[in-house]
Amino acid sequence: MAKGIFPHMPIPDIINALAGWGISVSPEQLKNPTSEFVEGVYCACLQQVTDLSHDALRDPVQNALNASQADDKDLYASALTSNILLYHLTRFAKAARVEDFNSRDLFTPERERTSVLLSAFINFVKFTEQYCDEFLKDLRERSDALTVQRSTIHEQLDDIQAKFDDLNARIAKDKPICEKLNEENTTLTSTMFLTKDAQAKAVRDVEQFKTDRNELMNRKEALNGELKSLEEAIMRTRGRIVQSPERIKKTISIMSSTAMEDKKTVTMHEAKARDLQTKVNALHNIEKDVRGCIEQIQTIEREVQSLDASQKSLTELRDLLNEKVIERNELRLRQERVEDQLSNAKIKLERAQKHAEDKKQASQKTIERLQEEYDEMVVERRVNDKQIEEVRDEANQVEAKMNEHLKQSEAELNELLAEYWKLRHETDVYMETLANKLNMRVTAE
Repeated sequence: MAKGIFPHMPIPDIINALAGWGISVSPEQLKNPTSEFVEGVYCACLQQVTDLSHDALRDPVQNALNASQADDKDLYASALTSNILLYHLTRFAKAARVEDFNSRDLFTPERERTSVLLSAFINFVKFTEQYCDEFLKDLRERSDALTVQRSTIHEQLDDIQAKFDDLNARIAKDKPICEKLNEENTTLTSTMFLTKDAQAKAVRDVEQFKTDRNELMNRKEALNGELKSLEEAIMRTRGRIVQSPERIKKTISIMSSTAMEDKKTVTMHEAKARDLQTKVNALHNIEKDVRGCIEQIQTIEREVQSLDASQKSLTELRDLLNEKVIERNELRLRQERVEDQLSNAKIKLERAQKHAEDKKQASQKTIERLQEEYDEMVVERRVNDKQIEEVRDEANQVEAKMNEHLKQSEAELNELLAEYWKLRHETDVYMETLANKLNMRVTAE
């Protein structure tokens, strides 16, 4: 039989209490309870305190069956639901100070046992509604908030882990390319430096060739000017008569040889200028190649900067992941603290219940002591009332005797007064008669 500090409730009180929670039951159902009826009522009482119901247990049961990889899941669903429900009802019954709750109370209920259990459950639900509702509501809200926050953080952690894995895969994929690009970058850098040196040397040669060309062009122009001046001089002197033809021939031959040498020199300089132009064109081509190399180097530098940015982003993501891990650990610690607070609250609740039980026992003892004193006072009052009645009877008797004595005294007093007035009248008559006889004057007092 269940033992507890709760009072046993009659059937009308049980019906009214359940009706207050929206549960309609009839006296016949309480007198002849069935397993479906008691399971529904017990689950309704459990839902008032813990918000657990068949609907709330359906998804966890299905998840457990899916995780177990059972062949026939429908075969085990009902049994698993019943076991979980029995477990929660047993905990609920222990909280309501019913230590011997078992499966028999669900599947083969008895009338007296069901009435006792419903009394215990209803009293416990009313107690929680009166004293623990606000605390449990606040605790549930904080627990729900922590659950939502934990799920959000898990999702963020999964996203960050996926990004981290993606970045690692990309880094692993791009690592050979980066190594190859680094090697090409090293090769191109050395080639670029060599090309820059060759370009500088070629530029110096081109400048030197340009200077030589300008000098030769100046000399050519000077020679052309001299040739023109000589031709003009020849034209002026052609019409003159020469006194010494041999000298003129000699001069002409010398000038012809000089002109031939000058032509050879001009031809040589023109060939040299053509060579220099060819070299300049080659240098222009080399300059274009160098510019292409520089552009490739700049592209490589941009790729290197992009790689550095990716590595920096990866470092930031790692830091963010570490922060999220730390935050998750902090949340786990907070959850543990909340669980500790919940356990402490349960301990305080048990202490309060124990204190209330002790106070109730003390009050019960006080009530019993006062009842005993009241019973003693009732007995004493009865004795006192009896004594008062006796004294009252004696007082009535004394009063009756007093009245009788008063009547007798008044009668005797009246008789004495009558005798007194009679005697006085006779005395007056006697005095008047005596005075008349003695001729004496009598004054009345």
